[in-house]
Amino acid sequence: MNRPKPKLVAEKPEFPMRINKYLANKKYCTRRAADKLVTEGKVLINGNTAVLGDKVVESDNVEVRFHAKRYRYFAYYKPRGIVTHSAQGEDEDEITDIVPIEGVFPLGRLDKDSYGLILLTDDGRITDALLNPKYEHEKEYKVRCTMPLPADFKEKMEAGIDIGSYTTKLCHVQVWADSAFSITLTEGKKHQIRKMCGVFGLNPSELQRVRIMNIKIGSLMPGAYRAIKGAELETFLKSIGF
Repeated sequence: MNRPKPKLVAEKPEFPMRINKYLANKKYCTRRAADKLVTEGKVLINGNTAVLGDKVVESDNVEVRFHAKRYRYFAYYKPRGIVTHSAQGEDEDEITDIVPIEGVFPLGRLDKDSYGLILLTDDGRITDALLNPKYEHEKEYKVRCTMPLPADFKEKMEAGIDIGSYTTKLCHVQVWADSAFSITLTEGKKHQIRKMCGVFGLNPSELQRVRIMNIKIGSLMPGAYRAIKGAELETFLKSIGF
């Protein structure tokens, strides 16, 4: 997308601040993990061992004595028919049951009938930074419908569609066949693309996510995964503030 994104004004931290919130804001770990570090005596405030509930001010010297965990990040091609969260039926396969990687979870959702790229990790720190809609991270999809697209499809989709109590944000659409298109969103309402198409009386028969920010599905086949590392990982983490 070539449209400039609105700049977010960073909120100034409020002090005094609880030590667990301080460590989470500094990207050391989650608040829960911070409490564990404090309990284990691995956090010092001005040279003194911190205790649960301690508060700090901006001028305090905070030290964390622990070996940084090596987090893992993967790009996974979710096949059609797999659910990403909380399978409800006994005959439904859940993503964490079929991925042969221990200890990871999916970042975000991709509905059962959709397929393509989903990120897997054991890094709970980045969940909000990636999924909170206020950050407007790009996600790109390829869609094929059962009927031809109307002439005003691209114009109306890009301007925003009322999908029932909500109007979608500006997006980018590229029509590449009479019934197929690519769409880049900066939000992720439940079944959003299907609902947007439904306004035109269209039913997506194929819906594939091919990119999340700088992470692309590339040559991955359904059910396959690859580690995200090197410059690709560095760019990804930097763009979400890590």
